[in-house]
Amino acid sequence: MRVYVPLTLSGLADAHKTGELGAGQVTAYAVTPALREWYLSDDIEELEYAALNRAALASLRLLAGDPGAPRRRVVVAVDVPDGAAAFDPDRGLDPAALGEVRVAGAVTLAKAAAVHVDAGDAEADVAAAAQALQAADRGDDDAQFVVDGAEDHELLWYATQEIPNLLGLGD
Repeated sequence: MRVYVPLTLSGLADAHKTGELGAGQVTAYAVTPALREWYLSDDIEELEYAALNRAALASLRLLAGDPGAPRRRVVVAVDVPDGAAAFDPDRGLDPAALGEVRVAGAVTLAKAAAVHVDAGDAEADVAAAAQALQAADRGDDDAQFVVDGAEDHELLWYATQEIPNLLGLGD
């Protein structure tokens, strides 16, 4: 099963050092029954893209809580055994939890299929969105417009071998 783990660049740097995206229980996003129902599509690629976008929003939430992190959303796509990811059916219809799963046990960076990161030109919009997120959550339409501005930026795809370059550790 493919899951999408939201991080920040600082979190990706930690994962690069330790080899783990998290130990114990990791929150990720995947194609869940609730996400399928919400998205109204049977196309697995569209559903995977929706799960990736849910993880990107979760990454934005991480950025809102970490003002020192570079203002770029990060999502790591990881393949885990089918039984490793569980969703809470009671939270499944909560719009804030669509596609949310918990992965039991350590999630190693070696299992990552790809890394998705904002381009540098998205930083200003992502910074504004992180700052506006709380107001958007309270229903402020202007703040939601700012958050949507960050979502207009597509995350770029990187192979896992490119992580050192993303972190400025490359040649």
